[in-house]
Amino acid sequence: MRIVSGRLKGRRIIAPKKLPVRPTTDMAKEGLFNILNNRIQFSDVEVIDLFAGIGSISIELISRGTERVTAVDANYDCIKFLIKTSEELDLDLNVIKSDVFEFLGKTSQKADLIFADPPYDLSLKDFEKIEDEVRSRALLHEDGLLIIEHSKHMSLDHLQQFTEQRRYGNSVFSFFQY
Repeated sequence: MRIVSGRLKGRRIIAPKKLPVRPTTDMAKEGLFNILNNRIQFSDVEVIDLFAGIGSISIELISRGTERVTAVDANYDCIKFLIKTSEELDLDLNVIKSDVFEFLGKTSQKADLIFADPPYDLSLKDFEKIEDEVRSRALLHEDGLLIIEHSKHMSLDHLQQFTEQRRYGNSVFSFFQY
């Protein structure tokens, strides 16, 4: 994984091969952050990164100046890697080991941006549940943004707060505005 921009630009983070992750490709990440550059002030937002994996999105956000990032993942090895990487890079990253759906059902934490990168083989119902939980539990501040990454073979444009989608190779980012 390569950090695209910010104070850690160009740094490579090598994750152990045994981790069950599919990191966002550099091309998709660059496209996503080009969009976000025009929508948010990185230093002013609170972010929750769901299904954080090796923390590609979380670390990119911190590199660009975001100070309040929470990374949530259920996999112990991913969490261990995230904590180790945070310490090595001296990052202030709040790492939470939890099933994402349990976290969404219990948290009172609100954010300006919630990014979710679930496994692509999750059912459509589970992808819909992410949006439903964020919306029904009002987990985003006013004008908050939910971004769900998914396969090009799935569409989420039927969900309530859907605004647009962007495709980069096999990856699609669906945007929801609250």
